[in-house]
Amino acid sequence: MTAIRGTIGVNKRPGELGAHSLDMFRMAVPDLAVAQRFYTEFGLEVREEAEGLGLYTTGNTHRWMGLSEGPAKQLTGFTFAVFEEDFEPMKRHIEAQGVTLIDPPRGIASDGLWFRDNNGLLIEVKIAGKTSLDGKAAFGDRDFSVPANTAGSWSRSSKPQVRPLRFAHLLLFTPSVPDSIAFYSRVLGLRLSDRTGDIIAFMHGIHGCDHHMIAFVTSGGKPAGLHHCSWDMGSVNGIGLAAQQMADAGYTKGWGLGRHVLGSNYFHYMQDPWGSWSEYSADIDYIALDHDWPAKDHPEEDGIYVWGPDLPGDFLHNYEADR
Repeated sequence: MTAIRGTIGVNKRPGELGAHSLDMFRMAVPDLAVAQRFYTEFGLEVREEAEGLGLYTTGNTHRWMGLSEGPAKQLTGFTFAVFEEDFEPMKRHIEAQGVTLIDPPRGIASDGLWFRDNNGLLIEVKIAGKTSLDGKAAFGDRDFSVPANTAGSWSRSSKPQVRPLRFAHLLLFTPSVPDSIAFYSRVLGLRLSDRTGDIIAFMHGIHGCDHHMIAFVTSGGKPAGLHHCSWDMGSVNGIGLAAQQMADAGYTKGWGLGRHVLGSNYFHYMQDPWGSWSEYSADIDYIALDHDWPAKDHPEEDGIYVWGPDLPGDFLHNYEADR
């Protein structure tokens, strides 16, 4: 295994056990060519790999998403990363919680820990470098103003191309938000950031993390599925430029621009060809490793946004439950 160690007092909360990053996620789609075009236009680097397609951000060798081909779109699972010195303690901890470890899926080489979560999704825990940030992400590089007598914008023909800077988080449909909070806190050491009753909840890692690395929204008792994956653009202008790039490429169904209450990030969502969403995001709240965030139960009106256009009618529809 690769030797990755936490630095006490810098990027690791001393004496506490928990995943430090959501390392990647895996999804099956019915047509990889359709997926390749969508995610390429979205601004990601899409590479053909043995299992299907790998998704990367520009200039980063980290694989954020793995796509395989299947009969229907389906979130199949994800990988959490831990520090090397936490791997064996984490193994003992997971087993002590009554979770059964299983073999990796056929064709996947892994020396990580594999099991299923309370939703039936396949989870891997492995040793890997920390991809969750060690401080709040930079914001606003494209949101500066200009002095008088100076044009502040680009023309349509000269506007720059923009790409996501990093993968940020996932929001999952779950049959039970309380059960998902309980499982991910008990087994993986994540902490609740904020919630709206049993409708939606946001969870962060204990070693320094955005407001949420994973979140859960009720699917009304139906099976689990992907609501959205989120990608940091670094600025509001970056979000707007990216949304326009998608519109220019023919992807016009989206929701935004707006700003969330829980997490505070600006957003614009694009609907993918299978009904779930990919979010352009910027300026999300950050929870430092030495801070105990006061998780609150917020009113339903604050669960989605503080300002923005009306929600699309199918924004909270779990298309994976239709298969």
